[in-house]
Amino acid sequence: MTSSPPAKRFDWRNLGLRAISAAILAPVAVACIWFGGWAFLVLIAVAIALLTIEWGEMADPETPVRAAAIIAIAVLVAVFATYLGHPWIGWTLVGVGAVTGAFIALARGKIDRPADIAFGVLYVGAPSVALMWLRGDADGRGWTLMLIAIVWGADIGAFLVGSALKGPKLWPRFSPNKTWSGFVGGLLVGIVAAEAIALLLPHEAGPGPRATAAVGLAAGLAAMGGDLWESMLKRRFGVKDSGSLIPGHGGLLDRVDGLMFGALVMALARWIWSLGVGF
Repeated sequence: MTSSPPAKRFDWRNLGLRAISAAILAPVAVACIWFGGWAFLVLIAVAIALLTIEWGEMADPETPVRAAAIIAIAVLVAVFATYLGHPWIGWTLVGVGAVTGAFIALARGKIDRPADIAFGVLYVGAPSVALMWLRGDADGRGWTLMLIAIVWGADIGAFLVGSALKGPKLWPRFSPNKTWSGFVGGLLVGIVAAEAIALLLPHEAGPGPRATAAVGLAAGLAAMGGDLWESMLKRRFGVKDSGSLIPGHGGLLDRVDGLMFGALVMALARWIWSLGVGF
């Protein structure tokens, strides 16, 4: 393994481009979440197509389109089953798709790729099914909007607090620009964001008042973990960004890495809540 790259100063000239991209994409995502149904299905389907293309280019650069197609088909079938009201079938299909993708990679002679293809199905598929189930639930709008607020809040909070306070590095081996101050700041902002959604949208369901802070902390931790995980994956594949789709941000995987992990934790919290377990 090569030595970790040195920390780089943030390119403030790029901040305006990042802000413009976010200002365009964020309202579209929020609108699809708000209306749900087919609009949210289309949003997830488009994201799956783009994410699998980026994964194929990283994991199988010789034949990225084929790798992306295998992963996308497996994930889309699982998501559509969940959309039709069969989440457990969706979860099962993610596992089946991962195994099937690995065998297809072996059959094509990609001896070193089966694990990457299988993991790609799990990495993209599990959060996609979780999101589709979360929003498709009767009170899913509140839970999904809270998830988005937590993830975005944690990301913005980590950047602002880390840039202002700096201090010891969080994990310099894989992500030399992240600091402990940013980590703590991101968690606190994520919790505040969860509480803000609970106050601003009291009739959109979501966790109860006693649970909001705990959910915000858990989903915020997951989002931070997802960001670090993506950094490790990019280092493994030897790339700086997962792609160049979003101006100022890199690839879509670079932007939704925290959301992918956060969605799993939020879906778990929603499922526990549905069992009548208060916390």
